[in-house]
Amino acid sequence: MKQGRQATGKRTRRVLELSVVVVMLAVAPVLAQGGPSGGGSRGAGGPDDQVPGAYASPSAIPKDPAASDIGIPKIDPLKRLEPIALPQRQGDLPAPKLDLPALPAYAPQPTEPRLNIGRPPKSLVLNATLGDGGPRIPDQLIWRLFAPLPGPDGKLPLVAVARGGEAVFDVPAGSYLLHLGFGRAGMTRRIDFSGEQTRETVALEAGGLRLNATAASKRPIRSDALRFDIYSAATDDADRRLIASDVKAGVVTRLNAGDYHVVSNYGSVNATVRADLRVEPGRITDATLQHHAAQLTMKLVREPGGEAIADTAWVITTDQGDLVRDNIVSAFPSMVLEEGNYVISARNKERVFQRPFSVKAGENTDVEVLTSDLIDPNDPALGSGD
Repeated sequence: MKQGRQATGKRTRRVLELSVVVVMLAVAPVLAQGGPSGGGSRGAGGPDDQVPGAYASPSAIPKDPAASDIGIPKIDPLKRLEPIALPQRQGDLPAPKLDLPALPAYAPQPTEPRLNIGRPPKSLVLNATLGDGGPRIPDQLIWRLFAPLPGPDGKLPLVAVARGGEAVFDVPAGSYLLHLGFGRAGMTRRIDFSGEQTRETVALEAGGLRLNATAASKRPIRSDALRFDIYSAATDDADRRLIASDVKAGVVTRLNAGDYHVVSNYGSVNATVRADLRVEPGRITDATLQHHAAQLTMKLVREPGGEAIADTAWVITTDQGDLVRDNIVSAFPSMVLEEGNYVISARNKERVFQRPFSVKAGENTDVEVLTSDLIDPNDPALGSGD
């Protein structure tokens, strides 16, 4: 019994010691707070070193630290959260200095449209058709929006660009100049955008031109030997404006509807034909031009059918003496010449050989100049051949 009472007494003392520790921990925030005024205890450094203590809501502090049968204070459940006293400035301490960036006098307006997250964006949606009421153009369009007033450089500022069959512009309300490009076809018009969702269709009066050429015998000409130049229509060649150059045969060139002047070059010498053509809106115009020319291959030989002599320079003139081509140094020069009469001269080792020759349209052939066709190199009618 005596040992049992001693053990019970030891347990009671341990519980009481634990109770004292818990009570001290619970009351410590209040003591540290220093009362409702919020002033903490003075530090070792004197009155200028006052620092605020810990803060806690009064409703979270135990109200009856001694109400327990086993020595542990009872804590009521938290029903509300009372305001916490904020620290007060002590004395005349200077306010902390804030290092904030300087603000400009005004904020510059953005040069590009910005998305307004306060409301759904309202867009300007554009698409195009071939002619009024024609089929819709599905792709290969270039849309450009310009401001209507010139900038400091005298040019219209570019606002937005879009590519494809449909353009969607998120731009502010206002007036714009629209340029629509479709190959070498294009148009410009004014667009007034109210700022509300807008869908507009633009009618582009454009078509296509596909060019080809044949020889006089209607035999097709190799496409790599043909090139076309397209000019605007005019009564005088000096007034024509080049629209497209070096256009390949069989390729569709997109143009505005209207009249055009086409020049076809077969080879690179003098085989040229011209034609005036019209492009209809919404249609591809196919045109085949006919050349009166032939391709010649020349060689200097000692006998008919012999091997060509190397290091030979060639000069081609008309039968009237007009120079067609010179300074051709080759054993087998090949060229396309317009139908007509020519004089072919070959120079080899200071000797000049010459013979007349006629070109017939569509008849490609080899032309042989024999060494027996030697002429006097001092003949002034020949020319230097350099």
